[in-house]
Amino acid sequence: MTSLLHLDSSASDHGDSVTRQLTALYADTWRCLHGSAGYRYRDLAAEPVPLVSPAFVSLGIRVERRGAVALPDVAEMTEGPAEEREWALTLPLIAEMRAAETVLVGVPMYNYSVPASLKAWIDRVTFPGAFLDAGTGDHLLRRTNVVVVTARGGCYAPGTPREDFDFQTPYLRAYFTDLGVAPENLCFVGAEMTRASDVPALARFKPLAADSLATARTAVSELAGRAARSGAAARTR
Repeated sequence: MTSLLHLDSSASDHGDSVTRQLTALYADTWRCLHGSAGYRYRDLAAEPVPLVSPAFVSLGIRVERRGAVALPDVAEMTEGPAEEREWALTLPLIAEMRAAETVLVGVPMYNYSVPASLKAWIDRVTFPGAFLDAGTGDHLLRRTNVVVVTARGGCYAPGTPREDFDFQTPYLRAYFTDLGVAPENLCFVGAEMTRASDVPALARFKPLAADSLATARTAVSELAGRAARSGAAARTR
């Protein structure tokens, strides 16, 4: 079954969040083509993933020292209730990620980087060996499509004065590729100057903001349609 894991991390509600609006457009387009059976949604701000604890770290170190460990075998390596709890919190998130054909992530820029809600999810799912085949060492996410939808109140595009302040896109690109996602399967769609309409100092950039948002909406719709066509083609081979 074609599947989509949809993650939102904005602390703002739908009406005020550009990333939520754009990821909703992608998800709605996807569901119109595929139905809702393979759709899974997590609001990382409304239902935060717990921060990793010392028990999580201890279990991770023990697993990493063992080498290649299949996910079903990790539970047998837990020591005590704290580690059992940490693994119970972690395994469902990893399973969702591994099962998804496409992962859609809404990421507003907070203080030049990503929201803490997304970072907590990243820290928890990045358990040692979670996305490697225990037998072959192959990356399990090599064919996974990842669509990252970003929004920034200012402008951090290449060639702009604040280009070097962008620790959001480079971080996420490095993270997902290191996790095993093929570079050609990792797509970024961004809206710039999203605060131009409500911050007086940015008012002169309203036309730029409108153009950027319109371009982002078009790109999101096209990516959702492309994913649907690719999934259909794969099923008919």
